[in-house]
Amino acid sequence: MRSYRTLFRTPEFSPFLLSFAAYAAAQTIGGLALGTLVFQATGSPLLSAVSMFGPQLAQLLGAAFLLSGADRLPPRAILSGLALAFAAGTAVLALPGLPVGAIFAVVLAQGLIASLGGGVRAGLLTEILPKDGYVLGRSVFNMLWGLMQVAGFATGGALLALLTPRTCLLLAAALYVMSALATRLGLTARPPRSSGRPSFSATWRTNALLWSSRPRRLAYLGLWIPNGLVVGCDSLFVSYAPGAAGMLFACGALGMFVGDVTVGRLVPPALRPRLAVPLRLLLATPYLFFVLRPGVALSAVATAVASVGFAASLVLQDRLMSLTPDDLAGQALGLHFVGMSTLQGVGAALAGTVAQLTSPATAMTLLAVGSVIVTLTLAALGRHEERQPAVPGTRPGVLSEPAATE
Repeated sequence: MRSYRTLFRTPEFSPFLLSFAAYAAAQTIGGLALGTLVFQATGSPLLSAVSMFGPQLAQLLGAAFLLSGADRLPPRAILSGLALAFAAGTAVLALPGLPVGAIFAVVLAQGLIASLGGGVRAGLLTEILPKDGYVLGRSVFNMLWGLMQVAGFATGGALLALLTPRTCLLLAAALYVMSALATRLGLTARPPRSSGRPSFSATWRTNALLWSSRPRRLAYLGLWIPNGLVVGCDSLFVSYAPGAAGMLFACGALGMFVGDVTVGRLVPPALRPRLAVPLRLLLATPYLFFVLRPGVALSAVATAVASVGFAASLVLQDRLMSLTPDDLAGQALGLHFVGMSTLQGVGAALAGTVAQLTSPATAMTLLAVGSVIVTLTLAALGRHEERQPAVPGTRPGVLSEPAATE
């Protein structure tokens, strides 16, 4: 599948995309409003960053208990329920006089249940689209995420100039309800991909099986760590340029859109694997210039250029799927999204802590250096892996035994 026309003719793809659009818009508008609310209340770069990206930290706990549900629960019902739960939680965050501690309790609960959503959504995409359409379809989702961030952060910034953060949170809650309705009305009911009931033990057994392959471990680490450190840089936009944070987020989303269009549609499939390292280096390098404390205009350009590098996730997700059986696609992708989200939360907390002790510009520079070092280290380990002789009769990284079920 090489054309967008064929992609959008695929049954259920358009309503699936619409439900995700509403969900993404809710996240961007609500996240900016919440970060602004917390920064106004506390004046703390750390708390502001963690309020926007801290929910990802809770996804690690959710992965331990819930992730097996990505393949063992009916996807339409789960996605609808998750959107409604986010709507309720976001409405609670808008309550006047809510203490900061209560805000973070709600944020923790949202992160916990969000750990299931990424795997369910990604697994459902593999059912809606044929195998040769996954990269193109995933690139469209990433492009939509980028566009909704551009529109959401730009709209959120404009709304915050006219309305209070709590009113913007209520608008985000309404968008979550729209996402739930689009999922419920636009998708057909499907049975779970795998048998057995979700459980803590089933989740851990399959996660251990997925993690047991060295090629998959390298793919996961490449998806998680460089990305997480750069998102830590992004989490400081509110404290680095309080009056222009929405514009910086929007420029980053625009760069992400350009990268996904280029890699998903224009780059030949045979060339994509060679771009994984260059794209991850591009993701971090522009942030090194923040040591010079550039103004808003130069910061926006650097952010847009860097965000093109987020397209590395398309290349590495494609590799991950080539190493994973179909009946574990949901949990494999869910583990990726949870790990990525967790490392993004860690990156935000680390960035906020360093910024608290030094400055936002210094913290962004240091995290960018760390991202470059990790990318080069993983690239060296990957080259060493490729030089190892393969075991006759096997394909490196593919699971050789079925996942245990309950």
